[in-house]
Amino acid sequence: MLIYQLVNGYCYNSDTYFLYNFILYNLEKLKNPKGDILDVGSGSGILGLLVAREYENMILSQVEIQKDFCFLSKKNAQINQIKANMYEGSFFHIEFDKKFDMIVSNPPFYHTNSLKSENENLKIARYNTNFTLNDFIQKASKIIKPNGRLFFCYDVKQINDIIATLYKYKFNLEALQFVHPFKHKDASLVLVYAKKSSNSLVKICPPAIVFDGGDYSVETFHIYQKASTHSIKCEL
Repeated sequence: MLIYQLVNGYCYNSDTYFLYNFILYNLEKLKNPKGDILDVGSGSGILGLLVAREYENMILSQVEIQKDFCFLSKKNAQINQIKANMYEGSFFHIEFDKKFDMIVSNPPFYHTNSLKSENENLKIARYNTNFTLNDFIQKASKIIKPNGRLFFCYDVKQINDIIATLYKYKFNLEALQFVHPFKHKDASLVLVYAKKSSNSLVKICPPAIVFDGGDYSVETFHIYQKASTHSIKCEL
């Protein structure tokens, strides 16, 4: 899969790959996943495109507020021959014309107190100043179908808020996976799978380890291999 990215803008990283793998892992028992999927804050479009490539019977929609990323999402869908509908604008202000069976997102999750980049493109993509966890899950709860699935990744330090906010908006926590930079380091990222109006007990997936010594771990290498993407930097 070819993915065009901005030279001087936010670029996808390992978070997206681990979230993609987490989604596949939790859907592997489903024989034929289908329905409408929405990629929130699509950026270059990589997450939604990878999932749509895997499940041909899922209808992909994307929502993105930044014009340059809207262009890239549409371009990357086109060159990879994946049909996708783009909603241009704020996820919180758009009146969606349908509800979704699945919502996926790699949202901006750095805390507002974190040191921010001067690059406006990076600020919007990384920091939750204008994209709070509460607002994200609240809006998701309104546009997802009964028993719809929500997948996202977030800063592990905010795990208390994640669980409390999901409960607040009637999402049941189905599965968690913690991502560690190294085997003996604390987790830095949590992958979340929640389902609307479910009563299942939560599953804690085996931890994911990004690096082994100075190289990617075997697991990381296999995930990258499965995604099989090639990035091309461009200017708009």
